Amino acid sequence: MRQSLVNRNYDMSVLEKFLEVDKKWRSLTEEGNSLRQKRNEVSEQIPKLSKDQKQAKITEMKAIAERIREIESEIKLLESTRDENLLLMPNIPDPSVPVGATPDDDPIVKTWGQLRQFDFKPLNHWQIGEKLDILDFERGAKVTGTGFYVLKGDGARLERALINYMLDLHGDQGYREVFPPVVINRDSCIGTGQLPKMQEDMYWIERDDYYLNPTAEVPVTNLYRNEILDRRQLPVYHTAYLPSFRREAGKHIATKGIARVHQFNKVELVKFVLPETSQQELETLLADAEAVVQGLKLPYRVKLLCTGDLGFHSSKTYDIETHAPGMDQWLEVSSCSDFKEFQARRAMIKFRREPHLKSEFVHTLNGSGIALPRTMVSVLEHYQNKDGTVTVPEVLKPYMRGTEIIG
Repeated sequence: MRQSLVNRNYDMSVLEKFLEVDKKWRSLTEEGNSLRQKRNEVSEQIPKLSKDQKQAKITEMKAIAERIREIESEIKLLESTRDENLLLMPNIPDPSVPVGATPDDDPIVKTWGQLRQFDFKPLNHWQIGEKLDILDFERGAKVTGTGFYVLKGDGARLERALINYMLDLHGDQGYREVFPPVVINRDSCIGTGQLPKMQEDMYWIERDDYYLNPTAEVPVTNLYRNEILDRRQLPVYHTAYLPSFRREAGKHIATKGIARVHQFNKVELVKFVLPETSQQELETLLADAEAVVQGLKLPYRVKLLCTGDLGFHSSKTYDIETHAPGMDQWLEVSSCSDFKEFQARRAMIKFRREPHLKSEFVHTLNGSGIALPRTMVSVLEHYQNKDGTVTVPEVLKPYMRGTEIIG
């Protein structure tokens, strides 16, 4: 764990605090056990003692009983503090994860497709969207505030087409579709690792102590919280569409357009698998997410995140980035992660290989399959035409009722 924190560029204080509290807990536990043993021994001796000796021992036992009560009270407080510290400890990176400090240290492990060569200067997506009247920032800001936007007409239809295309594709890949609540409780956020670490980036409904989901990973994973699954049920594959919400404090201001916003749609992939299969399951999860981008015929690359860029709850993560020629940027549209037993331990999601065997933690995995609106950015910018129109990708035409050109 200490080396993991070093590789992640984390402050060591969270571990030092845990060790300090744990040391006190162990010392008090040992003292309490010793006092209980002594109390039991004296209790057996008292009937054999004289009256004066009995009274002295009874007085001594009262003092011991009072000290035991004090110890139990202190231990309860220490356990609470220790548990809080445990929740702040990130997952341990898989040995195959490269050690690095920043996203610049993430190796590119795959590229697919060719960047489009334009015979005109490509526009960026907000220019395209405003000229076609399918993207409206002013009305989004009017209704809510900065970092929100409105899709109109064929823009709204294109977004819906993308979502339905993804859900149908993942259904064919063997994922069972679910539609969970958008609003989640505190235990769900703790279970998947969003709380307490990422509390500042979440929207909190104070009156009810609920949160708006930051990703469908949270409600879908928590469908099985505090459950013991049968070995024969595994693996479990789910896909889900939800609107998701992140505060992204200040970040959306520095990123023009819809590449970083407060509310966004996303199709999610979640897996619950046997521990011995999770490494291979991550590779197939990545392939399932890649299939979405390949179907759209968007050029993309895959990066393996280094330790310094790895998410708090992930053990290993691949990022899929599509190219946005108008912005001249690579945009992350999917993160595919293996959490191993990190989330299952927090959410108490277990399985039992046989009825007579001890239960074990499942391994959970999650991947965007994939996220909008960055996919929308790449589609608009990659498929734009010289006359300002946008060609609809072939796989989306059935979902667009045959519309081939957005103009």
